[in-house]
Amino acid sequence: MVPQPLAKSPDGEADAESRAVGKFLRRVLPLLVLMLLINQMDRTNVGFVQDELRADVGVSATAYGLGAGLFFIGYALFEVPSNMLMERFGARVWLTRIMITWGAVILAMCLIHNVTTFYVLRFLLGVTEAGFFPGVLLYFTQWLPDSSRGRASAIFLGGSATAYIVTGPITGALLELHGLAGFAGWRWMFALEGIFSIVVGIIAGFFLVSRIQDAKWLTDEEKQALSSAVARDQESRSRAPKVSRLKLLVHPQVALLTAVFFAMALTGYAITFWLPSLVAEIGGLSPFQIGLLSAIPWICAVIAMYTMSHFTDRAPDRRPYLAIALLVSAAGSFLATQGTPWFGLAAITLAAVGGKCAATLFWPMAQSGLDLKIAAAGLAVVNSLGNLGGFVSPTLFGYLKDTTGSTNGGLYSLAVASVLAALGVAFVRRQNRPEAGEDGAVTAEPPVVTGEAR
Repeated sequence: MVPQPLAKSPDGEADAESRAVGKFLRRVLPLLVLMLLINQMDRTNVGFVQDELRADVGVSATAYGLGAGLFFIGYALFEVPSNMLMERFGARVWLTRIMITWGAVILAMCLIHNVTTFYVLRFLLGVTEAGFFPGVLLYFTQWLPDSSRGRASAIFLGGSATAYIVTGPITGALLELHGLAGFAGWRWMFALEGIFSIVVGIIAGFFLVSRIQDAKWLTDEEKQALSSAVARDQESRSRAPKVSRLKLLVHPQVALLTAVFFAMALTGYAITFWLPSLVAEIGGLSPFQIGLLSAIPWICAVIAMYTMSHFTDRAPDRRPYLAIALLVSAAGSFLATQGTPWFGLAAITLAAVGGKCAATLFWPMAQSGLDLKIAAAGLAVVNSLGNLGGFVSPTLFGYLKDTTGSTNGGLYSLAVASVLAALGVAFVRRQNRPEAGEDGAVTAEPPVVTGEAR
């Protein structure tokens, strides 16, 4: 039932709603951004200790790639159940539980002693992290009306972009603790990052509020106005038609978009997990220096992403821009196989720029490419299946490195996949309706079911 508004003017109710939204953005959103930043750092920090795991534990390139990818299997299997449990227990309990348990797994990774424990802990990390990102987007739907949720989602996603930049320097600095108290630097890294995640998770339990009516920092008028606005939006969404996911799997547009996003995920996660080892080939670098250099591609990518958005936000058709971004990514992946390691770093930077710009363009284009009746569910399928590229790419890279002695084969594969994805974009059909902006795509990308569109 939609709460009945208090007797006041529409302007007064709108003002109370605006104040309530502002308080949420100031009090809760910064904590959620910090949690996301830590989330991204904890899932990708393993990329900086590949050589150490090989030397100390015997994790080969193939085993490393498989272990890095197993995270996404655990994540995919438990993402939907996690969201269902969050609806039952509330964000305060469930988001806190997710962060504390993934921190415990990261802490346990300092005890890795063979390949099996590496596999098990990477899989468990995926299980424990499952549902965090879509859970926060679900939390937004419970607290913010549609008119304010795009802004919150954009700020929240900024934490993901920032994480790629700070992970390298922070992780590299922790690796410099090598030998302290007789422990290897990589064990210190996992231990300290895991403890930090647990502490922030505990703190989050004191600041997150599951229900609007439980927020002590809102006045009664603000609670009523915000609850009414959210309830109206939820009632509107509840009237949307339900579509079988089995039918969506064979829908031509959904299948095409899934293939394009899968190719994008291949490149994105390959760079994420293998960039530090590619940088290390320069030689003579300390772990901290490797971390600093590993941040360069992501700094350039984020700058390019936001710069490009100013030129494409109002573009009538994003498909040409997406195709160009994918071709830039392909060129970077191919060029990374040529020349010196320094040239390779520049080429990987180009690939990261193309990949990040493509990700920014993809979801608005995908939304406009699906009929409104299947948009939300269709994008959930695209995201869930496409993200399996996070399992395939590191696994493929590891296998090719062990069998050929080089990552060139993997980079060639990424280049081909990006070119094919660029060609596939030309066949994405546009619906005869206004295309949503970047923020609209983020909020429409299925926050309630599944979804982690990055």
